[in-house]
Amino acid sequence: MAGTDDRPAFIADAMLGRLARALRMLGLDTQYRPDIDDNELKMTALREGRVILTRDREVADTSLPVTVLLVESDHVEEQLLQTARAFRIAPGGRLFSRCLICNVEVEDVEKCEVRERVPEYVYETQERFSRCPSCGRIYWAGTHVERAREWLERVLGTRGRER
Repeated sequence: MAGTDDRPAFIADAMLGRLARALRMLGLDTQYRPDIDDNELKMTALREGRVILTRDREVADTSLPVTVLLVESDHVEEQLLQTARAFRIAPGGRLFSRCLICNVEVEDVEKCEVRERVPEYVYETQERFSRCPSCGRIYWAGTHVERAREWLERVLGTRGRER
């Protein structure tokens, strides 16, 4: 399976956008393109060595040599737990290392580079910033990151740490 540091890379079907976002929070390469059809989803997984995450039994029933996880629940917490158990995923040193929108690894940027791009309060109270090299989105470890970390810990039952 493709993926960085021996962790799997995923492709999630149109029904699993929230799961894709949660996996990206964990730093996992998770492609999510709700506009592609089932055949393109399967071919992308085959070409790129990705695990297919799907709620669709027809997608899961494939003769292609790809790994598929048929996600059982409608609830993102249960979806994440099922995926984590199936692939032995736990929070680690890569938390919040990917853009939640683009799936690209974010890069650290100097504080002075984001002055005009973040609210003044954020600029004054934060020291570390990251930027997505694809979409330009700026990230910082505000209270939303702590809430996300607590949510991951609660769902996965582990203690994670930021990259």
